[in-house]
Amino acid sequence: MKIPKGFRFGGVACGLKPQRRDLALVVSDHPAAAAGVFTINKAAAAPVLDARPRVPAEGIRAIVANSGNANALTGPAGLDDVAVIRSAVADALGIQKRAVLTASTGVIGARLPAMKIVTALPALVDQLGDHADLAAEAIMTTDTRPKMAAREVTLGGKAAVLSAICKGSGMLAPQLATTMCLVTTDAAVTPKALQEALSRAVQKTLNMVTVDGEMSTNDCVFALANGLAGNPRISEPGPDLAVLEAALTDLLGEMGRAMAADGEGATKLVEVVVTGAPGDEAARDCARSIASSPLVKAALFGADPNWGRILSTVGARAGAAGYPIDPYKARVSLQGITVFGGGAPIEFDRDNLRTRMRESRIDVLVELADGEARAVAWGCDLSYDYVKINADYTSLIIQKPDGGVAKDDRVSNYSPAFKRALLAEALKYIAAFSGQIAVIKYGGAAMVKDSLKEAFAEDVSLLKKVGLKPVVVHGGAPEITKTLEKLGERSEFVDGMRVTDAQSLPVVEMVLTGKVNQELVALLNARAAGAVGLSGKDGRLLRARKAVHESGRDLGHVGEVVEVNRDFLRMLLDGGYVPVISPIGLSDEGGSLSINADEVAAAVAVALGAKKLIYLTDVPGILESTPDGQLVRQLTTGDLAHRVQIGAVTGGMKWKAQSILTALAGGVERVHVLDGRQPHTVIAELFTDRGVGSLVTS
Repeated sequence: MKIPKGFRFGGVACGLKPQRRDLALVVSDHPAAAAGVFTINKAAAAPVLDARPRVPAEGIRAIVANSGNANALTGPAGLDDVAVIRSAVADALGIQKRAVLTASTGVIGARLPAMKIVTALPALVDQLGDHADLAAEAIMTTDTRPKMAAREVTLGGKAAVLSAICKGSGMLAPQLATTMCLVTTDAAVTPKALQEALSRAVQKTLNMVTVDGEMSTNDCVFALANGLAGNPRISEPGPDLAVLEAALTDLLGEMGRAMAADGEGATKLVEVVVTGAPGDEAARDCARSIASSPLVKAALFGADPNWGRILSTVGARAGAAGYPIDPYKARVSLQGITVFGGGAPIEFDRDNLRTRMRESRIDVLVELADGEARAVAWGCDLSYDYVKINADYTSLIIQKPDGGVAKDDRVSNYSPAFKRALLAEALKYIAAFSGQIAVIKYGGAAMVKDSLKEAFAEDVSLLKKVGLKPVVVHGGAPEITKTLEKLGERSEFVDGMRVTDAQSLPVVEMVLTGKVNQELVALLNARAAGAVGLSGKDGRLLRARKAVHESGRDLGHVGEVVEVNRDFLRMLLDGGYVPVISPIGLSDEGGSLSINADEVAAAVAVALGAKKLIYLTDVPGILESTPDGQLVRQLTTGDLAHRVQIGAVTGGMKWKAQSILTALAGGVERVHVLDGRQPHTVIAELFTDRGVGSLVTS
């Protein structure tokens, strides 16, 4: 994501949440104009009460935001904690206390342990840089993925950038603000003009998002504009303000859709369009009511084309608010298929529509005949998981002695019925997969965070204990890059492939085989997994030849697999061991070649006749090539090949996709692409009905 000039971001773990980033800092190196939109909840949290009277304003320099604790309904102590944090941030940055804004999100009613935040500030300030991704991760609560985006515009002949990070998954309702959203821009604009543009943009976007109809105590949207783009400062309505507002609206629209798609327990993004309404408020009200209706949301979860619930909702809102709307004149469409019009139901292919409604996005169109107003609202379906998430949200939250909070998520805390259902669901898969070989490509974020490393080791150990035969192929790109940087060497990539020259090859081999491999083997064997660390050179496991990029570019000592020593691996598997393979191949000349770990995993899976190949990545799975980036839960080789052909899959995912196609063509039955940033995704994917990632089959 492109960062506006003069802004720095950071995100660290300060201990408010167990083993996750929970403290973000956004800093402008130049005094910025600030604007804000806040919840209208009368039980507003302390950071909202502190910030609301102070914006719009000039001279704001920093926003510090935490997750894990809402600092809401905590009395005067909550405001005291805000003051302590603002002072500490000001001291750490060498700025005035009035230049600091705060935001919080998390559990309501627990006092915020401010000293945890204060203690973490030195490390957070040292980390500041182009780390919007870390800040976006740090403000997440029940979100499953970070949300961030940027836009570029031209104002007064100068290029300006707008960026946003946000969180939002539950307690989203359309009232002024619906989330924690931090917008930054290097455009020059007065606080008054920025506030007007932000308020209008929020009204059209974030104000039209609903997950559960519940308004949070902490909703806030901040915008900072430091003017470093150098455009003439915008102060009045005109072309430049219109351009800025349009970009802001587009940016917040993307954030709103991302939040709706990531709603608690959501399986589908729902977009509701209402046209022909008698006025703007009527259009917005009807669209939001449809998106909020539990009956409509439940029907969409079940792929039930129950259009009657949609029209009933419209009629109810019209009656309650006194809108001059006649539902009998409406036309209703689902997924582009008309189901009601001319005052009566319209015949449609029910099975076809149900199939279409199993897609990851549902489009609802209600065309009224009572005016010209139009509105769009975004929401999601209502799944079983929403109830599970919220049924125990606070009952399983425990206060730690140091003031932090953690979730006591042991299965023993759940009801007997839940435990029976969970066990029954898992057992049928355990029985089906017993004795099968599963090759796992381990890489990305799962290799960086200690908690994720441990969760992965536990998953692999469990797979072995329930009868599967796991084989692990690991990468190590982040560690390689970090080591090369320490040695003063720059990493170069071509289409996601690292160029490896003679000088960097020994470093690559040392990191992969000598460090990453050995650490992973130790983690697995601490759980009695019987892991054996291997380089592709051991036992001539991976015979390789020099690879050449399709452009003809020389990639250096980069190879591709020619042959896998299947007998060697089978001997280890039959002996009860878990092979852990470093992707270093052996050339026919006896030299080392660095091989893409995705390719190695596919080659190993084909050679062993594995039924399953699993890739851990830094994204939820294979995503739609749309601004929403929706997860594609299931697709075929034809679907994936088409996406590659049209350029919808690029960079590192392009090579992963090609490896997937190779594996399936070679006889692997099922390939799973999972989010390695989440713990225990391997177990959740293999042993539950719905899974958590993307499944590709032939």
